[in-house]
Amino acid sequence: MPIELETFHHVYNRGTDKRVVFNNIKDYKRFVLYLNVVNDVEILSPAHNGMSEEESYSSHPSERLVNLVAFCLMPNHFHLLLQERTSGGISKFMQRLGTAYTMYFNEKNERSGALFQGRFKNRLIDSEAYLLKIIDYIHLNPMGSNSIANSQDNLDNHEWSSYHHYCGKNKFSYMLQPEALDRFTKISVGDEYKQWVSSQNDFSEVEHLLIDPKG
Repeated sequence: MPIELETFHHVYNRGTDKRVVFNNIKDYKRFVLYLNVVNDVEILSPAHNGMSEEESYSSHPSERLVNLVAFCLMPNHFHLLLQERTSGGISKFMQRLGTAYTMYFNEKNERSGALFQGRFKNRLIDSEAYLLKIIDYIHLNPMGSNSIANSQDNLDNHEWSSYHHYCGKNKFSYMLQPEALDRFTKISVGDEYKQWVSSQNDFSEVEHLLIDPKG
């Protein structure tokens, strides 16, 4: 079934057999780079655009396939909140992302074959309440099954997430488009968001909509 333009989707995938797919900081950094560079409708290699590889990765896509609204990378899986910008954008973005990172990972680790557990999982966000909850759910992944009170340090110290951007820090701003939410819902940023998300520990209302919950 085709994905409609401007709709929001919770997208998830994990390593095959739940294997670790991010072994170190270099792996996380490479995946983040790909989140940006593969999001251009027409990808040009650094040799064609006159920039170094690092400059190319951190540049703004001329036309995005998707809006990347929120994300969180964990050792053996990742969560993304995407908005469809172009017809077939999410599917193309995810295919590029999976292929690019698998090629990098396999070459680096001298392995072959699939890295992720088949095609990515995808859930349509069909209400404002679900949209707000899924943003919090994605950001709270580093908390695991621990209580909010005992795990705030895990959240603050986990670098590979859009949580810090929502808390008002200039982190990953070059590739995030949280402003895509403005037409659909209002969300606090800065200290207000940090206080808000720290109180969100009940996902019972949307539990049946979550994709393969944390772990």
